[in-house]
Amino acid sequence: MTQRLIGLTGGIGTGKTTVSNYLADKYQLPILDADVYAREAVDIDSPILQNISARYGDDILFPDGSLNRKKLGEIIFNNSDERRWLEQQIHPFVRQRFTETIEKLPPDSTAVLVVPLLFEANLTDIVTEIWVVYCFPEKQLERIMKRDRITLEQAQARINSQMSLEEKKQKADVVIDNTSTLENLFKQVDLAINRDYF
Repeated sequence: MTQRLIGLTGGIGTGKTTVSNYLADKYQLPILDADVYAREAVDIDSPILQNISARYGDDILFPDGSLNRKKLGEIIFNNSDERRWLEQQIHPFVRQRFTETIEKLPPDSTAVLVVPLLFEANLTDIVTEIWVVYCFPEKQLERIMKRDRITLEQAQARINSQMSLEEKKQKADVVIDNTSTLENLFKQVDLAINRDYF
């Protein structure tokens, strides 16, 4: 049996973390998270963080030298050129971390790669199947505003910065519909994980 590498994606605020936590808790699957690697990429004194502060000035840093994510978010979610520049810094690092981690997994293992920008970052080649977590746009907005304590306009800008959910659904092997109850969500995950792909 070959490795089963599930690329778990969706839009911001659609419920990817809920699904990955369930897969970790119930099936004890290793979770490889692009957001964790992206945070590593901008650790204090990292070359990527130095590039960011060279581009935007020291104002983009907190006094301790760490990245002010909120300030960076204000720049990149309102300027697609700047967002692309930032992604060109971070995506290669994230890909490298995924590759290194996958190489250490047993050859017949199953792992979950949580990658919000799976399509946008052209990382589909490192997974063996793609799951897209979907929910209604209104629910998505509501979740982002509540979670990140931001305005409707800011939440909408974040959604707009990603490929549309409809487009992601078209490219998925599995669509997990997160529009009703948790019980219903987990039932779909159970069906998907037990589906025989090979």
